[in-house]
Amino acid sequence: MEQPRHQIRAAHTAATITVYQAYSPDLGLPAAREGRFPAAWKRDRMTWIKPSFLWMMYRCGWATKEGQETVLAVEITRDGFEWALRHACLSSYVRGLHPDRAAWQRQLKRAPARVQWDPERDLRLQPLPHRALQLGLSGEAVRRYADEWTVGIRDVTPLAQEIHARVASGDLDSAARLLPEELPFPEGEGLLAHLQG
Repeated sequence: MEQPRHQIRAAHTAATITVYQAYSPDLGLPAAREGRFPAAWKRDRMTWIKPSFLWMMYRCGWATKEGQETVLAVEITRDGFEWALRHACLSSYVRGLHPDRAAWQRQLKRAPARVQWDPERDLRLQPLPHRALQLGLSGEAVRRYADEWTVGIRDVTPLAQEIHARVASGDLDSAARLLPEELPFPEGEGLLAHLQG
């Protein structure tokens, strides 16, 4: 069945949703060990969370890019994720959706979250026709994410390395079986309706 072009797909439960981020080991390893972001983690700058494991692999080069060697699976509350979606603005101007570019820029400046859609990736990290969500958090949303919404943090770097090794050897079937199961996030469409006019 063909994927809708814009749809949030993620590993989720009745209470939580899993997003991914990659950091240097000096930040990522303490976060995974403690299950919380350490004091050194900057709460005053924008952070991008990604529900798509393969988009994260594309972004961090299977945990090989400098400063992104530790891949974290961050389990957050659905309530928090939904709050961010309700308070989000699109990261780019869309003619017809926004009254004009200046109005979009004002909205973007006020919004504590921003939605960006990027091509989803396959196991070889090639672009697919449908999109993966990136959710940028700033200001109030960053603080809530780090200090209220986060339920747990796991280091999934070994999983990334194992999947990558199987892809590199040409064993795509067994690599695919190791991927986290990402299903449509049913509330996503309604929560993003304000971004679609």
